Parts: sequence; C-alpha cells; structure tokens
Amino acid sequence: MKMTIRLYCIILVAALLPDISKAATGDTLKVSCFDVDATPPPGTWLVYDKMINSWDQGLRAKGIVLTGAGKPIVLCVVDWIGIANEGYDQFCEALAEAAGTTPDRVALHALHQHDAPVCDFGAERWLKKEGMDPLGFEGTFAREVIRRLREAVPVAMKQAKPVTHIGLGKAEVFKVASNRRIVSDGKVIASRTSATRDSAVRSRPEGLIDPIVSLISFWNNEKPVAVLSYYATHPQSYYRTGVANPDIPGVARFFRQLAVPDALHLHFNGAGGNITAGKYNDGAHENRLILAERLADGMQRAWKQTVKTKISPNDVTWRTVPVALPPKESLNTLGELLHKETSTFVANNASKIVWLERVKKGRTISLSSLGIGKARMVHLPGECFIEYQLAAKAVRPDLFVTVAAYGDYAPGYIGTADAYAEGGYETGQASAVKPEVEKILINAIKKLLAK
Repeated sequence: MKMTIRLYCIILVAALLPDISKAATGDTLKVSCFDVDATPPPGTWLVYDKMINSWDQGLRAKGIVLTGAGKPIVLCVVDWIGIANEGYDQFCEALAEAAGTTPDRVALHALHQHDAPVCDFGAERWLKKEGMDPLGFEGTFAREVIRRLREAVPVAMKQAKPVTHIGLGKAEVFKVASNRRIVSDGKVIASRTSATRDSAVRSRPEGLIDPIVSLISFWNNEKPVAVLSYYATHPQSYYRTGVANPDIPGVARFFRQLAVPDALHLHFNGAGGNITAGKYNDGAHENRLILAERLADGMQRAWKQTVKTKISPNDVTWRTVPVALPPKESLNTLGELLHKETSTFVANNASKIVWLERVKKGRTISLSSLGIGKARMVHLPGECFIEYQLAAKAVRPDLFVTVAAYGDYAPGYIGTADAYAEGGYETGQASAVKPEVEKILINAIKKLLAK
C-alpha cells in the first residue's frame, strides 16, 4: 500500500511539472536551415484586400531544425499577419512530420505584417458553413505553403551543419518603437497607430517599450550558420496597398542577410501587441526605409557585440506548458456580429469564435521555451503586451531571455489585467480573453524559465 501511494505521488508530481526534454549524451548538435516563398499570387486575398501585386521583396517562411538534442526541435517564422486554430495545428503537424519530430516540439510564429495573408482553416470552415465568403481565410494558398515546407525541411536536414558555439548579442534600437496606448487618469485617451498623423499624439513620450533587439546565433566553429533576431513592435509602416510585402522587419532582415550572407536570418516579433512605430511614423512611405535602417542598425550593433560560447547537446532543453486562456463572455454573441459587420471586422474576429469552440472542447494552447546555454527563447501566443516580455526577462535576469509572440493568433490581443480596466481598442473587441489572463500567462512563463 505504501509503495502504491509513493508511486502515485511520483506520477502526480511528474504530471504537474513542465515538460522538460534534454539531450542524450554523445549526440552531435546540428542545425538545418529552410526558407520557402510564402508570397501568394495576384488575385488571391491578403488579410484585408485582394492582392494586386507583390513587392520587390516577397514574403518568406523561414526556419531551423535543431537535431542531436533528443527529438528534433523546429522554429519557424512566417511573413504573415497570423496563423490560428486549425491552421496553426496543421502547420505544426506538417513541420513536425517533415522533421521527424512531434508537434509539441515546433514553435511557429508570424511576423504580423498587414499586407500579407492570414491562415485559419477553422475560420474558413465556419464562414463557409454560415454561407459567408471566407475572403482572406480561403486556405488554398496556405495549404500550398504547407506543402512547400513539407518538401523543404527534409532537403534542409540532409545539409545539416554542426553547431559548436552559440552567440549572444544585444543592442538598443533608437526611434522605432513606442507604446501605442496614451493613458491618463487610468483611462486610454488616445492611441498611436502604426502611422500616426496627429502630431500632438506623436509628440507624447515613448512610453513603456523594450528598446532592445536581441540576437542568438548558431556557429560551426568560426562560421555563422543561422542568426535569430528578436524585437518587439508592430511591423507596419503603411499598409492596405494590395501589394504583399514584408515591411519594416523584412527590409531590416534583408540588410542583415546581405551583411552576413552565409547565415540564414530569421526575425521574430516580440510581445509587441501594445507597441507601434507611431511616434516616429506619420505614414509617409519613405519612413519604411528609415525605420528599417534604424532596426538594422540595432541588429548590426548587436552582432558586433555578440559573444560566442561553446555548447554541446547537453546544453539544450525544451519545455512546454499548456494554458487554458479565459475567453470573454461576449464571444458567445460574436457569430451574430460576423454576419452584420464589415469584411475587415470578419478578418479581425472570425478566428475568435472558432477559438471559443475549441476552448469549450477543452483545447489548450501550449507555450514553449528553447534553452541553449545561457539563452532562453520563450514562445507566446497572440498579440501579447510588452509587459509579458519585460516580465519574462525579469524572471531570469541571470539568463539571455528572448520572447517571440504571435504564435497561435486566435486569442488576438492579450493585455495585462490593468489594461482591460483602462479601455482602448486592444482590450476591447480585439481581445478574446479576460483580465484573468495575466496571472495565467505569468505563471506559465515562470514555469518555462524555472531553474
């Protein structure tokens, strides 16, 4: 009887701990890089508009596969506004199958550009069932990109390169990010959108941001193989043009790819839900280059300050924590609004009603963290506020913590508890979750970063 109780306790404790995977001794750590075109053809829908043409720079789906540390780990980032619900599931399943791993070891993110597609096969299904035009949720091209990734990942893995060192570097980015929410006496009184034409609103202080761009690089001795950059802000300079383009981060990433041509460059948007370039952008089209150059300048300085450290498979960990985010009661009547509102409203909200269906069936969203040496890469869903990124860094000031948000896009904006009381666009209809979300997410982040 005592042995049975002891065994039960061991099983219970194991179930409550975050999933932690560590390398097997003697393996060789390797990284494979893949990069496929994610630009839809003219005539198909971007998230808000029919696509007229593509820009000089197309949209990409870039990623790495890390092998030699247990089952392969996949990180992938796509130049789309968001990937949600069943769309997110199918992307992760395809990447996992192609890499010979499981979906829980895949971190998939969008960069959130607005002249770009959206993907949610659940929303596509729901809209068709309701007799509505799926518009940007029509999933033919998204399925094509999944097919391309299925083909590209195994090819990349045949060219895997050893990883002997990891490089860590960071630097401040000047005059790009600003907090979009102008709060007075506990209430939002103005908002700095991506392009803010009101000079009085632009003149307000930057507000709470994370000014740091962080770089994590993988090295084969003296040769860089892949460079991952992290910076938190909405990526738009201007949009609704009908011309697919990767906007500010895509241009900055391209500059860095030219400067360090033999390494694949991936950029991740941090917890930038309440961050835009609005203080420094009045919507003039020339500002795209100016803002991209400022971000690229920060990336360059972070690269110059990079410090390399030897690593082995035993320095790699992977943790996951499933979370049940609390849905707003107002989602129960969202279906009626979707039938009445504009196509833009449908684009911004159809995923939320599908997510509510999933929540009612007990579906959770998994947060994850990849640890390599002193680095910890935290992966979050939705449009998390910057406070979550700053909280993650504060949990482990002894480590090099980076945050990528815009994982499963379904919950929309994820504010802090106080932000919901303050009002504003982000925590209104644009958010599918209740203020209780803050405690749930912070606790999950602490588990991911626990010693």
